[in-house]
Amino acid sequence: MPQLPQKYRFLEALSPLPRMVQEALKLFDTREQPGPGNNPVIMQWVKELDNPSIRRGYTADSVPWCGLFIAIVAKRASKTPVKDPLWALNWGKFGVDAGQPMLGDVLTFIRPGGGHVALYIGESAKSYHVLGGNQSDKVCFLEIGKERLRGARRPLYMNQPTTVKPYVLQTSGTFSANED
Repeated sequence: MPQLPQKYRFLEALSPLPRMVQEALKLFDTREQPGPGNNPVIMQWVKELDNPSIRRGYTADSVPWCGLFIAIVAKRASKTPVKDPLWALNWGKFGVDAGQPMLGDVLTFIRPGGGHVALYIGESAKSYHVLGGNQSDKVCFLEIGKERLRGARRPLYMNQPTTVKPYVLQTSGTFSANED
C-alpha cells in the first residue's frame, strides 16, 4: 500500500480501526485507467459484488464509482451494501443515523448534478476529511465543506470499536467542490 499523507498517518496507530476503514485503506491510491481502458481492479469489484444493478450500471471506470467503492468496502467488512449502491445518495439508507459523524461513518454529500459518498476520517471547523473512491479519479483523502453534508450513517456494530469517535484535524483550507 502506498504511504498515507502525513496528516492521515495517525490512522496507522489506531487499534482497532473500524473494519470499513481497514478495508478502504487497503485500496488507497487505486486509480482509474486513463483514456479508453479500464482498471481491472475496479472492474473486479463489480464481479465480486455480484449485484445485477451494479453489473448493469457499471460498465467502465469512467462511470462515477464512489458508491461502488463504498459497496466493496462494506462487503469486505461484512456489512450489507444498500440497494442500488452506485447512486451515492442511496447510502443515506445504510446502517443507522449517526448524529455526530465519527470515524468510519458513511457520509453522503450533495454536489452539482448529484451526490457523493465517502468515509469519515476526521473534521475541521468547516470541513469533513473523508476517504473515498472516485475522488480525482482515485481512492484518496480530501476535504469537503460541512455545508454539503446530506447525512451521516453508522454501520451496525456488534461491538463498536473504541476508535469510533470524532477526530479534529487541521484543515488545508482547500475543499473539494465537485468530486469525479
